[in-house]
Amino acid sequence: MAAAEARQHRVVMVSDFFYPNFGGVENHIYQLSQCLIHQGHKVVVVTHAYGDCLGVRHLTNGLKVYYLPRLPFYQQSSFPSLLGWARLLRAICLRERATMLHGHQAFSTLALEACIHASSLGLKVVFTDHSLFGFADAGSILLNKVLKAVLGADVHGVICVSHTSRENTVLRACLPPAAVAVIPNAVDTSQFTPDMSPGAVAWPRDAEAEEVVLVVLCRLVYRKGIDLLSLVLPAVCERHPNVRVLVGGDGPKRQLLEKVIADHGLQSRVSLEGAVPHERARDFMVRGHVFVNASLTEAFCMALVEAAAAGLVVVSTAVGGVPEVLPPDMIVLTEPSAEGLLEGIECAIQRVPHQRPLEQHLRVRHMYDWNDVARRTSAVYDSVAASCRDDSLPARLARYLAAGRWVGALFSVVAVLSVLQLRLAEWWRPASAFDVAPDWCELHLHAAAASADVDTPGAGARGTRRAAGTMPTNVHGQNGAMMRR
Repeated sequence: MAAAEARQHRVVMVSDFFYPNFGGVENHIYQLSQCLIHQGHKVVVVTHAYGDCLGVRHLTNGLKVYYLPRLPFYQQSSFPSLLGWARLLRAICLRERATMLHGHQAFSTLALEACIHASSLGLKVVFTDHSLFGFADAGSILLNKVLKAVLGADVHGVICVSHTSRENTVLRACLPPAAVAVIPNAVDTSQFTPDMSPGAVAWPRDAEAEEVVLVVLCRLVYRKGIDLLSLVLPAVCERHPNVRVLVGGDGPKRQLLEKVIADHGLQSRVSLEGAVPHERARDFMVRGHVFVNASLTEAFCMALVEAAAAGLVVVSTAVGGVPEVLPPDMIVLTEPSAEGLLEGIECAIQRVPHQRPLEQHLRVRHMYDWNDVARRTSAVYDSVAASCRDDSLPARLARYLAAGRWVGALFSVVAVLSVLQLRLAEWWRPASAFDVAPDWCELHLHAAAASADVDTPGAGARGTRRAAGTMPTNVHGQNGAMMRR
């Protein structure tokens, strides 16, 4: 029993990317947190405010989310503050009795800063990298230097979502390959099922005569290959008069697609549906037969697994970790070029009459499971918790300086100031002065005890009923408000 209790962790997930924003990282953090809670761990999420989502909110199964007063300045990444929120993070970790901090996404400034401060607080740190980056442009060079310093000095365990992503992170951050674990994403396949209702879209028996619908669902940005898609759509519509295209998503490249549609008179063939919330992604996908992904870079594309689980024929550019996502008979892989994507779409169209959506769904259901992802992540937590690395300030400074002369000196100064600020905060308000936040399970036990029937002496055979215990109104109220957004 003692060994089992020792394996339970109290984790603070930190990232700039979380609900109500939607995307792969946001869904990963939410699903992983839910499964870790189900396995007996304590998990809270820390992110920046999204509109009126500010303060503390509670989601399903008591997942607590701290929306900090930090404003995003570029693609939902918050502006770097270095030391501005160290005391706030300390307060959260002390209230939640955190033992582990888990940062997500390399270009999340909130996550990278949290790794530095968590190391100053003496917490174990895990980091998950979800994306691929280059080595040549100025932005990538700067980010790689930051990763080399933070991951090398403050992080105890690194997770990547594919083997390609692992190779990329190892090269960028100069990490030993053995120190980086590969744990792929997963999909809640119960939410992505083929449409078997009487009004479902019919699957054509003749791919040349009957209507075939292509589905695109992604952010309309350069990285998702929208420029490539704009070159291919006119050719597909010209070669296949029976093909329609549904495009879901929004972004700066929407104007490019609108121009292509207008220039080629494709208003009746190509429909721009705008942003599609994640809870309606499955309903959008099952309106078509072929899912098209034209990404130019991708560490692990969860949309491909979701589309395959929904029974669609999947075609994608063979970039990054995409070839690792699905077996060859479930996906058509193409070169990241207009000619290659066009050829792949035509091959996928020919597969449509032979597709077996329900059989494919059952296969995907056995391939990907969030509970397995949570178990493997928990194993990384166990390994990190058992590590005995020297995390004293001099040892951290030595690791910073190993990352490079200038970047090492900069982060050494930040680390020293972080330690001084947190020690001053401990003097000003000791850890013993913080109220401990009750766990969700403890609240449920108190509520159950308060609502139990109690036999009062002399009150008769039936006894009397105590007033039913209720959860704090702000918990349910905030939960409901959050889930509606």
